[in-house]
Amino acid sequence: MVKIAPSLLAANSACLGMVVSDLEASGADFIHFDVMDGHFVPNLTFGPKILRELKKYTTLPFDVHLMVTNPDDCISWYADAGADLITFHLETTQNPKQTLKLIKDYHLKAGITLKPTSHIEKIIPFINDIDLVLVMGVQPGFGGQKFYPDTPERIKQTKDIIAHRSVLLEVDGGINFENASLCIDAGADILVAGTAVFQNATLSENIATLKGMFL
Repeated sequence: MVKIAPSLLAANSACLGMVVSDLEASGADFIHFDVMDGHFVPNLTFGPKILRELKKYTTLPFDVHLMVTNPDDCISWYADAGADLITFHLETTQNPKQTLKLIKDYHLKAGITLKPTSHIEKIIPFINDIDLVLVMGVQPGFGGQKFYPDTPERIKQTKDIIAHRSVLLEVDGGINFENASLCIDAGADILVAGTAVFQNATLSENIATLKGMFL
């Protein structure tokens, strides 16, 4: 069954400790942190202090998506703060192999991603060095954006590239109850969802619906 990584970008930031505890109790599989620096993307979000303080509220793994211009400088901050998985954009580094090694040196899972306008084939040189590929369904920077309609096809292309390897495929951006099944059918292992998790019904109902359980 697909796993759900709720994005705290859509949560009530005034009570994040309670939020992550509730997410664990409601069936979430990861806690997703969209880390933005105001340079690579036009938004500013979670610093490592937030991760460090939230660790005591949950046992779920922390999935950190670095949307920053200097991932090599940031990896130690988030590793020390409690990250379990760190993903970075290939567009942000001249030496992705070095960045992957920095993550692995902290004994963490390492992921790579691209903007939705970048060619998927750019991941090919690194598929033997990674634990995860993140396919973006929107331009990185803000939550609540509309899902790019070609995302399921990009998921399929990515799945073909990583076939027969123990590499997870995560999808982030614009995930809702209508397109979650398209992503799952295309090969997604993990769905990152913000608005869909925190809207209207209870957290457990929303997470179950995204997983296709339909309580």
